[in-house]
Amino acid sequence: MTQSRRMLVLRAVVEDYIRSQEPVGSTSLTKEHNLGVSSATVRNDMAALEDEGYLIQPHTSAGRVPTEKGYRYFVDRLATVVPLSEAQRRGINSFLAGSVSLQDALQRSARLLSEITGQVAVVASPSLAKATLRHVEMVPVAMGTLLAVVITDTGRVAQHGLSVAPMPSADSIARLSGAVNEQCAGLSLSKSAETVRAIGASAGYEDVRGVAESLADAFASMALDERANELYMSGASRLAHSHSHSLSDLAPLFDALEEQVVLMKLMSNLSEETNAAGVGVSIGSESHTPELLHASVVSSGYGRAASDPDQGDDGSVQSTREAGEPIAFVGSIGPTHMDYATTMAAVKAVARYLTAFVSERRTQD
Repeated sequence: MTQSRRMLVLRAVVEDYIRSQEPVGSTSLTKEHNLGVSSATVRNDMAALEDEGYLIQPHTSAGRVPTEKGYRYFVDRLATVVPLSEAQRRGINSFLAGSVSLQDALQRSARLLSEITGQVAVVASPSLAKATLRHVEMVPVAMGTLLAVVITDTGRVAQHGLSVAPMPSADSIARLSGAVNEQCAGLSLSKSAETVRAIGASAGYEDVRGVAESLADAFASMALDERANELYMSGASRLAHSHSHSLSDLAPLFDALEEQVVLMKLMSNLSEETNAAGVGVSIGSESHTPELLHASVVSSGYGRAASDPDQGDDGSVQSTREAGEPIAFVGSIGPTHMDYATTMAAVKAVARYLTAFVSERRTQD
């Protein structure tokens, strides 16, 4: 019973510190929370929580503040995230509903998430490695060069120059394009590369075999591209002008925002290692990134891909990716004393909207 009450005290300390960013004392806890015990008992509990590493006392006469361990306990008990209010959800839907493209939706999502949380929002566009082919168009642009315009199921458009010598006729290129679009639609780019090679090696496509090989190489290269194409960020200036953060804490954080590859890997991994609420949370040193020592990162995947079965050499069907795998992430970065409940709920709500947006575009096209 004592341990259970002690954890209620810890939760109260975390909530009060997040709200005030001032060390929390036993007297204020007793007044603000119905803990059912005296201030002296709460003080003893706080001392025990400090001994256990959940709290720290910055000054002898001051109250206590949570440690990373304290925040982690608190966040893990937030596994069931309180959803946003109906008004907040309507606000998200109405703001994002005006999106005219995936890029526009991602930009709007970053801006909206930063406004809700008061922190830095980061939204990634889907990586080609997790996309499936919707359509490809090959257009002659110069002597010996074709431009392959590749459209994926997520709405990404990628362009790739193909060196071709000699240049086949327009009719032959159109025939190859038709075969590729017919046989590769809905396949992963790696599987599309195999299929295009098979088409080029088949009878009747001798005059475009070189084009098929170049296109297959382009698909294979895109399939290896694990990086998301772009990161959309918003809220850095808002965080910089906030009075709740010291410059010594913010400077490394802005350095981390510059390191987009590191940030992308961290948030992508977090989005795939989610808790019961469907969000991943990294607190301080858990990120293993020195610049984020005083920051927390909340991330969730969106645009969940359908499973993409490939055939093995023996003819058996092998699923290359599970249904429900995220194709990109949305997340928020802020101080370790961030409002975790609001941030987790907002990240999850925006991720859910983007998932619906991507799915709707997929069924429309």
